[in-house]
Amino acid sequence: MTTLETTQALPLRLTEDGTIRVADSRVSLDSVVHHYKLGASAEQIAQKFPALDLADVYAAITYYLGNEETVEEYLRRQGAKGDKVREGIESNPQYQKTSAELRARLLARRSEPKQA
Repeated sequence: MTTLETTQALPLRLTEDGTIRVADSRVSLDSVVHHYKLGASAEQIAQKFPALDLADVYAAITYYLGNEETVEEYLRRQGAKGDKVREGIESNPQYQKTSAELRARLLARRSEPKQA
């Protein structure tokens, strides 16, 4: 007689900083879901992230589809954390100085006459 396994382990792990990673990789669930929502297939996502097995990509997508509301809330929290980090970096005076210098160099380079 054939038996059917009714449970399957998720290839997801929660890191200390609250990020959900896929399998033993550094690829976040955020990244997989982002590409999936852009219309990428599981195969395309697996090609984009060679550290992931195709089965792990399918499992991550399945988890997202089965827990969409929970995952979307997680993604909102992650986005807010990212915004806070970006604001901290951009408010740093050294960052602002370096950014202004790079912008000035780029504009100067663009205004130079092109050589044939």
